Amino acid sequence: MAHPTTATYVAIALVLTVVTLMEFAVLYVHGLAGMMVPILLALSAIKFALVALFYMHLRFDRPLYRRVFAGGLGLGVLVAVSLMLLSHMPM
Repeated sequence: MAHPTTATYVAIALVLTVVTLMEFAVLYVHGLAGMMVPILLALSAIKFALVALFYMHLRFDRPLYRRVFAGGLGLGVLVAVSLMLLSHMPM
């Protein structure tokens, strides 16, 4: 698979900017107070995926590298959630 062009990187940067603006908008819309955390988590997951796939070039690396990266990420999420549950922190 060929690496993306400069135009692709600019388009990804614009998408990341729009998603960031959406995150700020969620903070200031009082009607979304009850859904704020899930919305922000979803938006940040989108940003994370775009950055990891394109700017970290995981989309173009060998599948083994993607698995190692995803495994470490999954382990980190599992440890963080476990610590929150053990310490009775609200998620």
